[in-house]
Amino acid sequence: MIQNTHFTYRPIGTLRSPYARRIDAPHQGTVVSGTQTGEPASATLELEEWLDEKAIQDLKGFERLWLIFAFHLSEGWRSSVKPPRGGPKRGVLATRSPHRPNSIGLSAVKLVGIEGKTLHLRGVDLLDGTPVLDIKPYVPYADAFPSAKAGWIDELDATLGRGFAPGPRRPR
Repeated sequence: MIQNTHFTYRPIGTLRSPYARRIDAPHQGTVVSGTQTGEPASATLELEEWLDEKAIQDLKGFERLWLIFAFHLSEGWRSSVKPPRGGPKRGVLATRSPHRPNSIGLSAVKLVGIEGKTLHLRGVDLLDGTPVLDIKPYVPYADAFPSAKAGWIDELDATLGRGFAPGPRRPR
């Protein structure tokens, strides 16, 4: 059992995206209905000066990456949240809400190219200025489980249609 342990992380880079506000960003990077362009967003990940370029030398050839990041604009957490797809409040750990006990997130993005210590990405759902804590390559045989069950999301799919997800919210 871990008691009174605190972890400190320093970002390896900063994401630059077209999304300045949460209401502008899609709920998932591949669900772009309702965004300004209706296309997956392009972004860059600018790696920090202290990170040696050798750290990314073998990323070429990977189509997708996992970004582990901090929800840097999160204002605390709630034990239950209302998902954007509708339905009742759900336990936060059964959702992808940014309002989490530890404000960290995970996003699968497409790697378009690498230029020095800048990664060109597509299909992001992160806000401009998001601190990225780590990168891991997406490995299809280990990371994809197409027949996995998705709990309450499967129930919503049965009534709303598979893969239904709203676009970004509009300002009130």
